[in-house]
Amino acid sequence: MKPLKIGNIEARIPIIQGGMGVGVSRHRLASAVAREGGIGIISTAQIGYDEPDFDKHQIETNLYAIKKHITLAKEEAPGGIIGVNIMVATKQYDRYVKAACEAGTDVIISGAGLPITLPELVQGYPVKIAPIVSSEKATLVILKMWDKKYKTTADFIVIEGPRAGGHLGFSKEQLDHIEELNYDNEIKQIIACKKVYEEKYQRSIPVIVAGGIFDQDDIKHVLELGADGVQIATRFVVTKECDASEEYKQAYLNAKKEDIKIVISPVGMPGRAILNPFMNKVKEERIAVKKCFNCLEHCNPKETPYCITKALINAVNGDLDNGLIFCGDNVDRLTEMTTVKDIFTELVF
Repeated sequence: MKPLKIGNIEARIPIIQGGMGVGVSRHRLASAVAREGGIGIISTAQIGYDEPDFDKHQIETNLYAIKKHITLAKEEAPGGIIGVNIMVATKQYDRYVKAACEAGTDVIISGAGLPITLPELVQGYPVKIAPIVSSEKATLVILKMWDKKYKTTADFIVIEGPRAGGHLGFSKEQLDHIEELNYDNEIKQIIACKKVYEEKYQRSIPVIVAGGIFDQDDIKHVLELGADGVQIATRFVVTKECDASEEYKQAYLNAKKEDIKIVISPVGMPGRAILNPFMNKVKEERIAVKKCFNCLEHCNPKETPYCITKALINAVNGDLDNGLIFCGDNVDRLTEMTTVKDIFTELVF
């Protein structure tokens, strides 16, 4: 495995740990990954959920928590690479990006929408930026816009495939027929289309593939397609260093193939999650939102089928019967608790 070079920063191991919210990947998990030579990612989604003022001042508390967890991760992994995942759909997205930059994040990975304004928001900071894309079309839209409007391009690109966890950039029909997608070809097309901008800006734009990456064979496969590295999330949940509760981790270990389902979230996007009493309940009825947590730009509390913030906080805290447990397509292959170091030992070749 070759080191992953992103501009003037270099990860010894080309593995990025995927951002998982709410609260699943914060400073403990991100710093552990960074210490092993990968890139540790903190999810900013409602990151301050367990801070004292969260119930009254969500956005301000989240901004404080972003800086807190980046600072802690950098202290725990001196010299390591720490980044954040910030959803475009986040309310006051620009303030989240600024807070991460001010805290000294090394990279920002951004999806759940098109991060068109990201280059402008990071101006003046030495941060590397990457859009999350699932198609050649989305890649071209973003790269063309950044080129035209800001005279710049991506520092790297994260391709999130149909087997990823959480929110997905695919239709329900596509996810029901994954084998028919021929996604390897889509990856090749995305890699090909970014070469125009590599030539124009005379710099490399590494491509990272995410979604369904579980073992060495998966890594070797995407590297053979032309990728420069991988992003892995699900495997890191069942580590001692993961920030989620023990009950949450156990739900991953208990999951069977038939428990992995696609749910339509209040974001309006399909997502992959573990079947549990909560998912059965939302299929039957709307769960009224008693309190709005100001998380998503396009969410109407009066109409949303349930509060995604409340569901994700319940899950990460261990209240699994009332929580939404996002997962990747290979969650059923997990068999035991492990450590970040052991995962790197297994995957690096």
